Amino acid sequence: MKRKHTLTSFPGAARSGDAASDAERAERAGAERSRVRLMIEITARAGAYRKGLVAAVNRLSPEEAVILADLERNGLQVPQLHDVLCGGHVLVDDPQLYEDWRFAKGSRPRLSSHHRDIDKAVYPDIGMHGHVVREKLHGRTAQGTWVQLEKTPAAFGARKLPTLNDLRHLKDYVVYRVTHSNVGPWGLSRMTERHPMYLSPVLAMPTSLTPPVARSLTRALRRIEEDDDVTSVSQDLASRFPPPDRTDMAGELGHSLTGRSGRGLFGNSEVWVTQAPSPSAAEVLRERPEPHAMGIGPEGGSA
Repeated sequence: MKRKHTLTSFPGAARSGDAASDAERAERAGAERSRVRLMIEITARAGAYRKGLVAAVNRLSPEEAVILADLERNGLQVPQLHDVLCGGHVLVDDPQLYEDWRFAKGSRPRLSSHHRDIDKAVYPDIGMHGHVVREKLHGRTAQGTWVQLEKTPAAFGARKLPTLNDLRHLKDYVVYRVTHSNVGPWGLSRMTERHPMYLSPVLAMPTSLTPPVARSLTRALRRIEEDDDVTSVSQDLASRFPPPDRTDMAGELGHSLTGRSGRGLFGNSEVWVTQAPSPSAAEVLRERPEPHAMGIGPEGGSA
């Protein structure tokens, strides 16, 4: 079994193979923590959570930031972060995460009933406590890594007598049996082991369109774009900023995006603007085209 990772291996240095200094690694780790905090604060605006999430974010540990940032790099969007924080069971198409999340600080082997087809002697499930994740539990799958956040840790079998946390964990299990939802640190999630969240599925397959289908699709796309052009903003503003003129709209649908591109981090998040309208945009809207005046020359003709 590979040795546990230290935190300094995270922020891009060891993974990319460069020789970054400890100061650079610490700076990158700090930036990653700030990014994860912002993600959680955004989802906390629109989602319903147990009290205390925003306060817990201020105490986010570097190890917790690593886990959530890794999920985001594998396709997690801000709306999906709600289910993760509420205990959703997540499958990731990356077996290396199993080792990456075995930190020298805080990680420990744990008993669980998840994914019994995996040899737990070779790949034991790993637990970790944190202010935001409360109790993180992760392990290996046949093709990747699974992770789940729990409200209460459990250690059945590690001691002769159950602890108070064991009894609380048993209570969470009763809630799971009644609601068919995982009990996470900040709420309930229907993303269970039987119905998990799956990150980074390779589902895209390029294909070509026949000319009649391509023409029909192009007409439909142009009609949608024209409708959006006059309904998404005021008609006056839309006329001042026309959309780009693209000759092959249907062809753009077949272009594969680089990396793990898609709808992006925010997906269908409820993102809104909280500042005043742009002064530049207001100035453009106030402009009115003035008719050119026809001057009269000294001889009575037009100037």
